[in-house]
Amino acid sequence: MDQTVQLGPLTLKNPVITASGTFGYGLEFMRYGDLTALGAICLKGISLAPREGNPTPRIAETPCGMLNAIGLQNVGVKKFLAEKLPYIPPGTTLIANLYAQTPEDFGELAAIFAAQERVAALEVNISCPNVREGGVQFGQDPAMAARVTSAVKKRAGSKPVMVKLSPNVTDVTVIARAAVDAGADMLSLINTLSGMSVDIRTRRSRLANIVGGLSGPAVKPVALRMVHQVTRAVQVPVIGMGGITSAEDVLEFILVGAHAVQVGTFNFMRPDNAFRLVEEVRTLAESLGISSWDEYRGTLRA
Repeated sequence: MDQTVQLGPLTLKNPVITASGTFGYGLEFMRYGDLTALGAICLKGISLAPREGNPTPRIAETPCGMLNAIGLQNVGVKKFLAEKLPYIPPGTTLIANLYAQTPEDFGELAAIFAAQERVAALEVNISCPNVREGGVQFGQDPAMAARVTSAVKKRAGSKPVMVKLSPNVTDVTVIARAAVDAGADMLSLINTLSGMSVDIRTRRSRLANIVGGLSGPAVKPVALRMVHQVTRAVQVPVIGMGGITSAEDVLEFILVGAHAVQVGTFNFMRPDNAFRLVEEVRTLAESLGISSWDEYRGTLRA
């Protein structure tokens, strides 16, 4: 079948993208497969200045998933461009994930990546605290989500802008519409659900940060529902993520309306997982008589 996916001006060879924060800068996974065979790599979140992240412990296993509170540890944009980007194999489709705490800093990051020919698109992490508004996440307020989206879009040049939505809201479609109205070319969802885990023997949290983000198979039903809602609420391409571990999972997200998917937590369990999925998705689709994703997408029967 033709696995090609069109995300606005961006063409992917297949719908399998690795999720930000679960695949490093891509270099760490080169021993497990061909990076150029993937639809795209969504890079680890990158900020203007380097970040050390949160104190340890930063990861805790949960039933059917995991909690993480890494704290967006990264090398910073200058070091990424100098020491990471040159070593990613040519032909790899790269999506830069932007992390900042003010709309202005998001815009500055967008301008830096807009000048990078190797970067195909920008993903905006609006699950970030707005330091000027008391730490409230940009993604929990439609007005703030719109401000960040607009700031990035104005300085992104020709790069398509993808806004990554938080599930920690009352109505995700309200935030989705705000981002699209502010210029988002596409949306990705869901980011992690807020959660925590405690130890009754030590009487301590299993995360030094107390609260972390829940991901993995446990969140898939929530993610599937939100992707279904958002694809019915907006007219831009949607990238679904949350608990994807199999080709069946990928097809479920496309069935409810997603154009592509991002594979995250399962990369920790099987570092070759994303590479395997590319072929397994094609084989499964062909066995179901699907000739193209446009034919199959959003055909869920009510």
